[in-house]
Amino acid sequence: MSEHFELATDIEIDAPAAAVLDYVSNPQSWREWMPATHEIDCPDRPLRAGETFVEQWGTRQGEVQLQWRVTDRIDGELWVAETETPFTGPIVARYEVSTLGPGRCRYVRRIVNPARPKAPTEEMVARMNDEAQVCLANIKRNVELAGKS
Repeated sequence: MSEHFELATDIEIDAPAAAVLDYVSNPQSWREWMPATHEIDCPDRPLRAGETFVEQWGTRQGEVQLQWRVTDRIDGELWVAETETPFTGPIVARYEVSTLGPGRCRYVRRIVNPARPKAPTEEMVARMNDEAQVCLANIKRNVELAGKS
């Protein structure tokens, strides 16, 4: 039996929604804000629906190579990519951005396992939440600094 699991985290960023989405939808930026990402093979630009890329991802068990496919993009609003692992099943990364006011937005990072082989433990969820908070803080810092330069 498989389990649906979803982790959504969000943060307010002092930057236009399009700037935030362009940053997070360029997988080359992931090493700047996501500690588990070790290598990325793709063009250095925001990716569009239909494009693919490869990520070297560090887990507690070692390195995993993920083959990602971008499935949706709405400029300034949404970016979705999907991959699969033997230990979590399908993974859907969904990045949502909404404008809160001039030069300010809310970024939501939603990671979904629609058919996880087994539910994560409380410890795993706590670790995922901690890692997500690091990612959000890094994104906020990097995008806000880029907007000041």
